[in-house]
Amino acid sequence: MASRRSRGDGGLHWDDARQRWIATITTGYTPAGKRITRKASGRTKTEAQQKLKALVRDLDDGLPSEDQLYTVAHAVRDFLTYGLPRRGQATVEKLTILANKHVIASLGARKLRELTADDVDRWLATKAKTLSTRTLRDLHSILRRSVERAQKRDKVRRNVVLLCDIPEGRAGRPSKSLTFDQAEALLTAAEFTSMRAYIVVSLLTGARTEEMRALTWSHVDLVGQPAANPPIPPHMMVWRSVRVDGDTKTPKSRRSLALPQRCVDALHAHQRKQAFARKLAGVRWIDNDLVFSSAVGGELDAANVRRAFRRVLRRTGLDPEDWTPRELRHSFVSLLSDSGMEIEKISRLVGHNGTSVTERVYRHQLRPIVQHGAEAMDAIFSRT
Repeated sequence: MASRRSRGDGGLHWDDARQRWIATITTGYTPAGKRITRKASGRTKTEAQQKLKALVRDLDDGLPSEDQLYTVAHAVRDFLTYGLPRRGQATVEKLTILANKHVIASLGARKLRELTADDVDRWLATKAKTLSTRTLRDLHSILRRSVERAQKRDKVRRNVVLLCDIPEGRAGRPSKSLTFDQAEALLTAAEFTSMRAYIVVSLLTGARTEEMRALTWSHVDLVGQPAANPPIPPHMMVWRSVRVDGDTKTPKSRRSLALPQRCVDALHAHQRKQAFARKLAGVRWIDNDLVFSSAVGGELDAANVRRAFRRVLRRTGLDPEDWTPRELRHSFVSLLSDSGMEIEKISRLVGHNGTSVTERVYRHQLRPIVQHGAEAMDAIFSRT
């Protein structure tokens, strides 16, 4: 009769249902006292014994015993469920869609302990043929953070995703800016529409779409203090956004902006329209103090604004599918640059930390020739 294994050496038994030898070892206990086990299997008893010895050796060396059945899909779903605290609902939905469509669909069935850097490289290279570089960065981040979480929980020993670089993907749709004539056409088309004030204020102040949707009347002063010293003009305080914490994108984004007269006029008219809408809604009105709201005072989401904005675009002759509300901000920067304003001043107006992003991303209409140097040299050498 075979002798019993010593305590801590694990166990070995034949599984009739699977027709395989099963090696089992206890690696610890849960707070409730339930055993935590790791298993491995082999077609022959010798193969199973070798796997059992490896499990025991890792346990003696203090190394985590990898979960033999844990897949990439398990790791990604665990990350999506527990690894995104304090993230907005929109962010979670976006990452979940990307994970299901691209990560789990392509790599989900792979055992996590068998995933190699070559697997990840090939996967990213395939995705680079159809996706933008930005999307590839998101996919790489999802997989990296999922494996990292699994590694911390002893599901796998190392994170092979850290060994992989992100390839260059397809070029995304570049942002554009309106020309002066196009901007005037848009402002004219917005007259007598529900989007008039939103478009006028966005285009003439450069506020972000998430800042516009969070703007409250308590942060708008349409009169100012002309008798003050120095005088305080009509202005709006861009201190909030629709982000999860309600704060602006960066500390520099928290700013107060003087309102051009065209914005003041549009907001006065908008205030009267909103008062009429409140009266119509009656008890259904939601008092959020929002400047831009739904017909009953509720918050607008990005899709609401995008649809209404494109309805106005159809009246200008521009293709609605080619433009989004955020390009009003791009147009603000480009039109100011085209008028000759210094890039440092524009950067402060749009709430950037420096001029780099303003210069590289937002400024589309550059003055054709920088003349300062030539004019200065002409003045210097004209003396001789």
